[in-house]
Amino acid sequence: MVMQDGGTVDVRPGPDPGRAAPEHRDAYLLTGLCLALYAGALLAWTVCGIVQGDGSAWDFIEGLFNPGSAAAPSLLGPYEWAFTAAFLVIAGLALARRRLARSAALLSGFLLLAASLREGVGLCHAAYRHEYSNDPLGSWALATRGLGLVVALVVLCVMFPATERWRSARPAGRSAPAPEADWRRSSRICGVLFLLMGLARLGWVVADLTAADADALRYLRDAVDGSVLGTLDMSASAAFTTLGSVLVLLVLGVLAFRGRREVRGALLVFAAMELYLTVRTVVWLTVTDFFNQSVETTAGALSMATTAYGLAAMTSVVVLATGRGFGPYGGVRAEGFRTPAVGRNGGV
Repeated sequence: MVMQDGGTVDVRPGPDPGRAAPEHRDAYLLTGLCLALYAGALLAWTVCGIVQGDGSAWDFIEGLFNPGSAAAPSLLGPYEWAFTAAFLVIAGLALARRRLARSAALLSGFLLLAASLREGVGLCHAAYRHEYSNDPLGSWALATRGLGLVVALVVLCVMFPATERWRSARPAGRSAPAPEADWRRSSRICGVLFLLMGLARLGWVVADLTAADADALRYLRDAVDGSVLGTLDMSASAAFTTLGSVLVLLVLGVLAFRGRREVRGALLVFAAMELYLTVRTVVWLTVTDFFNQSVETTAGALSMATTAYGLAAMTSVVVLATGRGFGPYGGVRAEGFRTPAVGRNGGV
């Protein structure tokens, strides 16, 4: 408190708009602990792959960014590496009770649930269950899958009710202030970028499935059935990751284009993951000299254009979603004179 003309003025800062309400503390804490636990399990698989492989830790680090590194030891794939980093970041944000973590955690929960259900469909086949019993690490793999299912259900159950729309609602009849107009514009730009990327990737999927030598039915089964490949593998299949990314890009794109405030965290996390995977693709195109050969065919030129757009679009989304003007809980905190004092002459 300070004195002004005989009155008092409240200069205490207002509540942090980026921090979840106190009543949601337990939900954010449980979410952070669950995601950190599952990230630890994935890190354990990563270390196990390095120890069992013929390469060294430096080979693994090279393999993180160079898909052509044959010596890179790993039991997981690039999607699992990206998710491990994402889970750790989301866990940190959730433990800090940042509202940004909610949509990112919900996205993680849905993807974990989808992967667990796919594995559950595979376990309905006796031959696939036999793979788990014969593999030396089969029991650990099954335990990791089970942990993923539990984490997904816990995160979805505790974070869905943790809504705080009332904190960001404005009185009826008032026009949108400048900061709100800014984040709506940024959100719609991110939505358009995601939608275009999703449609482009969907176009490539349709082109691949309609090719003369394509087995569309097997590809679609591989996306929902973990036993199609016939081997026990902790890394997700190409069909699952491709179709899953198309679905996420389209859904998040629609939500962002509609100006949904809560989607910011999911946009930021998924765009960062896609950016990492696109950078790996660019590195692979560089070391294989595909850049010089891409212009020789129409498909190669279109592939290069899609990769270039993905790199630019995901970078733009990360920048826009990180910016302070994007969301209501990324802006300047309301501080200052919240309760003006009336002086002796009626002035403030």
